[in-house]
Amino acid sequence: MSRFDPFFAAKALWQIRVKKRPFVISHGVNARCNMRCKFCEYWKETGEEPGREEIFRLLEDAKAFGIGVYNAWTTEPLLRNDLHLIMAHAKKLGMVTSMVTNGKLLYEKAEELEDVDFLSVSVDGIKSYREIRKMDFDFLLKGIKKAIEVRKLQRQKNPILLNCVLSGKNLDDIEPLILLAKDLGTKISFEPVHEFPGIDKETWNEIGIRDKEKFRRTVDRIIELKKQGYPIINSKTYLRMVRDGNMDYTCRASSVIINVTHDGTAETCRVQHEPLGNVMRDGFEKVWEDSKARREEIVRNCEGCLFFGYTENSLMQGFNPEVLMCYEWM
Repeated sequence: MSRFDPFFAAKALWQIRVKKRPFVISHGVNARCNMRCKFCEYWKETGEEPGREEIFRLLEDAKAFGIGVYNAWTTEPLLRNDLHLIMAHAKKLGMVTSMVTNGKLLYEKAEELEDVDFLSVSVDGIKSYREIRKMDFDFLLKGIKKAIEVRKLQRQKNPILLNCVLSGKNLDDIEPLILLAKDLGTKISFEPVHEFPGIDKETWNEIGIRDKEKFRRTVDRIIELKKQGYPIINSKTYLRMVRDGNMDYTCRASSVIINVTHDGTAETCRVQHEPLGNVMRDGFEKVWEDSKARREEIVRNCEGCLFFGYTENSLMQGFNPEVLMCYEWM
């Protein structure tokens, strides 16, 4: 979240540190995508999309469990024609709302996002964007600019976030993206591409980071531009970890964020896909209590990751001073 007010921060700390429950639900609101990005596994998922009333009940149960933030993501949330009603229901319950979109429908649906507090758009390049996402960058930019103007009219106080996955395809685009974020009045974040097991070797050889020295120089430049005041929301601590491939931190992601797929299956995180239970069927409280030992075992045996939300949240929960001082997003 962007610099919580003290009351909201206190609620989050009470939920996470005292009640030992997650404060954020990251929800696969559907099982469809309008892109087929080779580096992504989520569009390959199948299953029936949950009905609106099912999601309303999920949100109500999540709120009763103590969840304070609802994040719609994974495939493409804007493919749901009732997404605005879902976000409105979460807001009515008193939740802070966020959404991650690939931006393909942003121009068409920008007016429907009035109840989305924090809007994140995946932007993985400029010149490299079409090769990575199979869509013209100018079309994406048109949607982002419209969303910026619409959110001004709706008096949304939180800027749009451009989220960029660093890969072997886009290192030359990183500084231009940061300059663009400044010109647009948005924020920008970075995280390294993650090698999911389901991605074939040929794709990983294509998008993986092979030029390690160029990668290090690129991340050093991100750190330098952050120091100069450019709108980069990552902490310098995290960026140095990304640069060095350093995953030596205590993962606390599962104590902050609960990942729920479109069919209600709860997972420890987006890296570990082993089901913990079904919250649509059994409720958050039962699934959380019943899975305690298994969750601890999964985290203990995990080889780690450098996903932005997981690493930064873990560092924050570990009271890392620099992360606490500059933390702007959850």
